[in-house]
Amino acid sequence: MTIKQLEEIIKYNFNNVNLLKEALTHSSYSIRSCKNYRKNYERLEFLGDRVLGLVLAEYVFNVFPEAKEGLLNSYYQKYVSQEYLLNYSKKINLSNFINTQKGDKLEDNKSILSDVVESIIGAIYLDSGLSDCKEFIINEIIGEPITSSKPIKHPKTILQEYCLEKFKSLPKYKTLYKSGDDHNPVFTVSVHIENFDTVSAKGRNLKSAEQAAALKFLDILKVNLF
Repeated sequence: MTIKQLEEIIKYNFNNVNLLKEALTHSSYSIRSCKNYRKNYERLEFLGDRVLGLVLAEYVFNVFPEAKEGLLNSYYQKYVSQEYLLNYSKKINLSNFINTQKGDKLEDNKSILSDVVESIIGAIYLDSGLSDCKEFIINEIIGEPITSSKPIKHPKTILQEYCLEKFKSLPKYKTLYKSGDDHNPVFTVSVHIENFDTVSAKGRNLKSAEQAAALKFLDILKVNLF
């Protein structure tokens, strides 16, 4: 599979194709190729994660001008979730384009595949700016316009109702720690359900951190939020 084929699939042609090559290079491949050192996707993933968040926040804000923060956050969390980005990566067969050490199987590696989607976003942003990057996110990653504005339940509520019905118990949330400055804190919260691994997530306040953790668990349980 070639770089050109991926550009055709994602409907974006790079001015600087080296940015896309960097976005598709795993750190293990960089180390293996140390004689001809290659940058890897991690820095671009850091940037792409922030660009994706900004674009999606603005998008749902404009689509639902009367919606409260809870509804906006529910839609936002859906499209930035690891599971959603993983599904997009599978749609475009992204694992076939990633440079990694021989023998690595990426088809079901959620972390790497979702991270590389974000690194491609970061590469597009550096290549041509926010406008083209926004077009890529909305047209390719989101795909279909969000048109439903009917009230939906928050992830915590859906997880609670699901657990009561299926397991006859409630999920247990725990605040792990708080980091960052007082004016810009980041909370890390875990949620536990018996017989499942504990998952954790971060948020700017306890409420958003708990919602994000609940959403991760709903992904694990294959429960559709919408």
